[in-house]
Amino acid sequence: MTGERDLRTLLQSMRPELNPGRYVFTTAPGGEVPAGVTPVATVAEREGLTLVLPEADAVAAGLAYDFVAGWITLHVHCVLDAVGLTAAVSLALTDAGVSCNVVAGYHHDHLFVPYARTAEAVGVLEALAAESG
Repeated sequence: MTGERDLRTLLQSMRPELNPGRYVFTTAPGGEVPAGVTPVATVAEREGLTLVLPEADAVAAGLAYDFVAGWITLHVHCVLDAVGLTAAVSLALTDAGVSCNVVAGYHHDHLFVPYARTAEAVGVLEALAAESG
């Protein structure tokens, strides 16, 4: 599958979708994913293994966390060396005062925003897509 690299096309066709549920960032004790935990993303850092996972998994495994997020997927296949999508999305959310943590997957970009502001964030992204047309 060939990804898109034209910024205008990426913005017009990003189709943000809010995934159901509440998600948290935590770390895995001993660098291992605990049994019964299904992360949606992991990041190996010098300080330990970061897990992004459903809040219920973190609670069940006794994992500490501070930030509860909503998970938005941008349904446009962006090539990994495309320029500007993350910056444009981040700027639009910044202008709305919404923090955002971005995780790039092979097929899509995934945004983790404060859970209480998920609907607002989706609205901001939909407006950005419409303005880019």
